[in-house]
Amino acid sequence: QVQLVESGGGLVQAGDSLRLSCSASGSTVSSYTIGWFRQVPGKKREFVASIVWGERSTYYAHSMRDRFTISRDNDKNMVYLQMSGLKPEDTAVYYCAAGLGATVAVTDVEFWGQGTPVTVSS
Repeated sequence: QVQLVESGGGLVQAGDSLRLSCSASGSTVSSYTIGWFRQVPGKKREFVASIVWGERSTYYAHSMRDRFTISRDNDKNMVYLQMSGLKPEDTAVYYCAAGLGATVAVTDVEFWGQGTPVTVSS
């Protein structure tokens, strides 16, 4: 089992930066890739970025590659999503996820966090 707890969401203005945090715990957490997905009400959950725990390989959705950065702190079992140049269309609930492989699709995910909302005002 892997437990994921997100934090750091909130209300920001367009152009601002925000850092989301995901606390990952569980005896097998080091076996998983940790990723971020987001979902707007009424729309499908979409991949944002992921990082392979043991390899530091990272994956990004093409449209977010230039503005978002995923990183992790092994000592703290934390994964971060640094978001810059935020746009109103980035408004969504952001979910931390754990899966195997690259974890770039919802079907790759085995564990989800509860989500943290991000609202970007224009």
